[in-house]
Amino acid sequence: MLRKTPVILLIALLLSLSVAFTSACADEGKGGLFVNLTTDDTWAATKAIFFAHEKVLKAGYKPVAIWLNVRAVYLIDKKRASHTHGLMKEKGATVQDLLSAFIRDGGQVIACQACSKAAGLTLEDYIDGVVMGSPELVRGLLFDPNIKTLSW
Repeated sequence: MLRKTPVILLIALLLSLSVAFTSACADEGKGGLFVNLTTDDTWAATKAIFFAHEKVLKAGYKPVAIWLNVRAVYLIDKKRASHTHGLMKEKGATVQDLLSAFIRDGGQVIACQACSKAAGLTLEDYIDGVVMGSPELVRGLLFDPNIKTLSW
């Protein structure tokens, strides 16, 4: 019986490691979310940011990216004041505050390069942590089979 004990312990250890590895892989397989945000309407933007951050990123889905294009690039301009609606208004958070918190928690905020240029904005005009988009970056997220797309 003593000879079998190490073998049984080894099998039990391997099984527990296998279960842990399978669980970790399942979590990694959750996929992510690509939010296409085109408006500078703060009500719509607040809803999009809140959903991406609080309901998706904090639930363990990765990567989670918000692509700001068309008029949405104005939301990340440091010089532009913004307000929020609904629940976020009660917290006193601005759109820039919400996006900064999203970035701190691991979310990715991408500014459309062409839209930024059309708006007369550069990366230096944006809040900290924003990444200037490129076709390769956006395509990499948009066409990843493990990432879903949602437009606002």
